[in-house]
Amino acid sequence: MFTDLFDYLPLTALIEGEIFCMHGGWSPSLDSIDDVRELDRVTEVPNQGPVCDLLWCDPMDFGSGWSPSPRGIGFVFGRDVTEEMTHTNGLQVIARAHQMVMDGYSWAHEDKMLTIFSAPNYCCRCGNRACILEVDEKLRRTFMQFDRAPVRGKTYAVTRRLPDYFY
Repeated sequence: MFTDLFDYLPLTALIEGEIFCMHGGWSPSLDSIDDVRELDRVTEVPNQGPVCDLLWCDPMDFGSGWSPSPRGIGFVFGRDVTEEMTHTNGLQVIARAHQMVMDGYSWAHEDKMLTIFSAPNYCCRCGNRACILEVDEKLRRTFMQFDRAPVRGKTYAVTRRLPDYFY
């Protein structure tokens, strides 16, 4: 029963009409933020389509357009998709969370795509920092980075190199 709660949570958030937030990325099935408002959210996440894409798509640093995701679900998209989406919807930034990044946050696509990752030392072996983004009433952004909490009596060998399985 508890897991049914996730089928009711919002897919996205829009901060002052300028910062669009989601877990994953944009969808090739959507043209505007208004299309997101029309989605039936009270459902389990399907394996394809816009609900799936908002949760599982990722930006790519190279290339353009849309390609199937190497994760096996959703798509990866290029800078051109981010540029069109932000321009069409009058956005400053798209903020998302789906990818582990070593410093807790990472900018892409000419600083219009922001990935924020809030799980420090992901899988207890990645050595990554985590981050929380704070946005004030004037839309000024503050990044609060943090490391994992120490465990008493245990030491960790932390490398700051991205593990191979994330490539």
